[in-house]
Amino acid sequence: MIQELELPDNYTAVIEQEYIEVIGAKVHNLKNIDIKIPRYKLVVMTGISGSGKSSLAFDTIYAEGQRRYMETFSAYARQFIGNMERPDVEQITGLSPVISIEQKTVGRNPRSTVGTITEIYDFMRLLFARAGEAYSYVTGLPMVKYTEEQIREKIFTDYAQQKIILLAPVVIGRKGHYRELFESTSKQGYTKMRVDGVVMDITPKMQLDRFKTHDIDIVVDRVQVTDERRERLTSSLSTAMRLGNGIVKILRDGVVNSDEHLALSDEQENLVAGSDPAQTFSKFLMDPVSGVSYEEPSPNTFSFNSPKGYCLHCKGLGQVAEADLEKIIPDDTKNINDAGIVPLGEPRENSIFQQLRQISKKYNFSFTTPIKDIPADAMQLIMNGGEKKTINLPGVVAAQDLLVFDLAATGLLPMLKRWYEDTGSEKIANWVEDFMTVSECPVCKGLRLRTEALHYKFNGKNIGELATMDLGALGKWFETTTLSLEQLALSGEQEKLKAQNSKFIAVASPVLKEIRLRIQFLLNVGLDYLMLNRPAGTLSGGESQRIRLATQISSQLTGITYILDEPSIGLHQRDNERLIDALRRLRDIGNSVIVVEHDKDIMLASDYLIDLGPGAGKLGGEIVGEGTPKIFQGNNTLTAEYLNHVRNIEIPKERRKGNGKILSLIGATGHNLKDVRIDLPLGTLIVVSGVSGSGKSTLINETLYPILRQHFYRSLKKPMPYESIEGLAHLDKVIEIDQSPIGRTPRSNPATYTNVFSDIRTIYAGLPEAKIRGYKPGRFSFNVKGGRCEVCEGAGKRVIEMNFLPDVEVDCDGCMGRRYNRETLEILYKGKSINDVLNMSVDEAVPFFDKIPSIYRKVRTLQEVGLGYITLGQRATTLSGGEAQRVKLAEELSKKDTGNTMYILDEPTTGLHFEDIRHLLLVLQKLVDKGNTVIVIEHNLDIIKVADYVVDMGLEGGNRGGEVIAAGTPEDIAASKESHTGKFLREELKYK
Repeated sequence: MIQELELPDNYTAVIEQEYIEVIGAKVHNLKNIDIKIPRYKLVVMTGISGSGKSSLAFDTIYAEGQRRYMETFSAYARQFIGNMERPDVEQITGLSPVISIEQKTVGRNPRSTVGTITEIYDFMRLLFARAGEAYSYVTGLPMVKYTEEQIREKIFTDYAQQKIILLAPVVIGRKGHYRELFESTSKQGYTKMRVDGVVMDITPKMQLDRFKTHDIDIVVDRVQVTDERRERLTSSLSTAMRLGNGIVKILRDGVVNSDEHLALSDEQENLVAGSDPAQTFSKFLMDPVSGVSYEEPSPNTFSFNSPKGYCLHCKGLGQVAEADLEKIIPDDTKNINDAGIVPLGEPRENSIFQQLRQISKKYNFSFTTPIKDIPADAMQLIMNGGEKKTINLPGVVAAQDLLVFDLAATGLLPMLKRWYEDTGSEKIANWVEDFMTVSECPVCKGLRLRTEALHYKFNGKNIGELATMDLGALGKWFETTTLSLEQLALSGEQEKLKAQNSKFIAVASPVLKEIRLRIQFLLNVGLDYLMLNRPAGTLSGGESQRIRLATQISSQLTGITYILDEPSIGLHQRDNERLIDALRRLRDIGNSVIVVEHDKDIMLASDYLIDLGPGAGKLGGEIVGEGTPKIFQGNNTLTAEYLNHVRNIEIPKERRKGNGKILSLIGATGHNLKDVRIDLPLGTLIVVSGVSGSGKSTLINETLYPILRQHFYRSLKKPMPYESIEGLAHLDKVIEIDQSPIGRTPRSNPATYTNVFSDIRTIYAGLPEAKIRGYKPGRFSFNVKGGRCEVCEGAGKRVIEMNFLPDVEVDCDGCMGRRYNRETLEILYKGKSINDVLNMSVDEAVPFFDKIPSIYRKVRTLQEVGLGYITLGQRATTLSGGEAQRVKLAEELSKKDTGNTMYILDEPTTGLHFEDIRHLLLVLQKLVDKGNTVIVIEHNLDIIKVADYVVDMGLEGGNRGGEVIAAGTPEDIAASKESHTGKFLREELKYK
């Protein structure tokens, strides 16, 4: 009998907490805040830049979640991976496992592609390895393979009652005399061999012409195909297969030539002209006509990261780099003394110029001879080498002398290529890169795979072709393929099903399902314009973040707290709804979704809004508003006022017409551009808009900007193809301000990047106490020995290397994170040490240095672009792409401009609140007011609506884009019925 368990009177069932409750958060600028965040909801955290959003979401909630995960490890495991410091918060309850999806790029490895990071390409490799059909790269015919039993039955079917010769091929198309082969074959008891199509007896000391290519087969048996000889034929066939390593040839006895090949086209006949009249059978994949065979396919056969699959010419990169003679000798009227051969530089006393002097004497020219007048034989020797070793090279060479090799033997061009590909020095590789041209691999045509892999097809397509389709088209192709195969499987056409149906049911069907599912997740987050072969290093932070978002949705995990950092970056308003649907789907399967975001659509679509402020840096760190979007809009916070249109970014009453000068780019055809022409009015604020993947970056960043760089600075980077450009004479400078980091190490910071730190160090070195002690400006550099802390070498942090997890940084034990030694920190300016200055926010530094013009001008500019909240010494690795871009913008603005400069910015609104955008626009408008031209690539409607001129690209992304849909004022774009941008702009222009 089962007894019921009696519960005590005071028992209370444990009910899952409805909130993530944060109590007493004081990380960075957070001011001891308490907040309840609803679980299983889509929650948006917003606020102006520097208000504390990331500090709450990532540095508090995510950091605590990660720390708790580490605590679940055993003490033994934790001793290898270290302990994570607890964030400065009193308590967090209701926290489930946390996954962070940030704006970090997915890596710069050229072998990493969209296909590999999403694993779609891995499933495609499996599909082709198990269900792909092989075709001969010689004749284009399907490859066949047989079991020994199938070969035997085919012999009895095709050669019944006929005399045949069983041949075992042992040499196929190789040079040599093969004397040892004939001797060993004779010792095995065989008396005849077929050499180059002729059957002959093996004679003593028999050998062939070693300089000719030969085909040699062992004659295993001559037998008539009858049932009485079945046993003998079976035994001989087995022997022939063993001797021929799985290949056997069948020749009708007495046949010299045969017309019984399969029906071939004229082109195929030419390819196999003079082919062997013997019929070839193989247990491997083989072309029955030409005899070409493939190894049994595996997933690695289709991998461009594996020696089994990659193109041998480009090693799977799809591109090859060659030394470019035009970059090496840009002006052949110069001579060697004038550095006419650019990589060599001006003559020095080193081995390379010793060799050049020897060559000049031999070919009768001097270092003052113009390059164009140097004898062709001498230039051939200098550039390509070819002679035997001419000079004894020194055993030890100074590090700065890169050119140490035998010039006459190796040549400059091959040596540059070797340095580019094989050097372990980043310095040398970067230097050599200026003299190289990267082009599509001529062998694989950019598809990365070897010829055999590209001749496996699934439903008529090879894997390389599928990798070059955009995801939208690829999704439709897989859907159509699946339906057609399912119909074939149900049709009952047995002949068609023999080869294909079993593969489809057993392998193709589940793999196709997985591929289609993963592609659909990427389409749902607005990435239909990407291709699987797109290098991961070319993805923006927003694109890589949305790829990870799609991966998380496909994992179908539940009970997770996801924290995302501005997933709308780089996304057109047209695609916002798809992103919102993806976030809701992540929520609906049972997860809590917290999004740090400034996008209006996502805010209004959220379940709950949390606004931090009221200011940035020390003026922020408080919860100034929260609630559902409807409740939130009733607040009087800065964000609520913009959502309610109480505040608006003002639309100018008049659009600038420019200075009457035009810059025209004609016939741009790079990537997906379709013979594009743009006419840009100079002296205006120009916005290039369009859906993601429509060709904006290709047009501006990869075509127009490199053209201007070549014109003004003789840049070596080649622009994308174009026909012509007009109006360059109206400009005298071009500056691109992108979102790449201002430095890749923690030692880089805004102060060093803007060079304001040099001026600050000069001030400290000029103080009386510093002069008494003999301190120079270098004493106050954390990168130079003497004044820095030698325990951490001026880094201020100690890195704990973590296995399986990212490295953790803790304050240095020697200087407690202050970077300098005690003596250096004793020098004070206005009561502040050099470390105190580095820890100042820009807003604090402006009044602090107001009496020093060289410093004040630079820090004031940082403040004007909305970066008042960052500290002067904030590590570059902690700055977002948008912040890095604004530091660069400030650095350029602090310089004197000419009034004829073109500035190019790529999505400068990344990470900016409405109010920050207003400040940014004031700066950009000032630039234009001085006569400069500003081109902004942007999706943000607040930027587009204030532009003087807009170029809208489209209509879609990828292959369906690459055209100018509309060009003119924002009102002109809004009037366009075709423009996706115009549709949303019409609504925005109502609020003037």
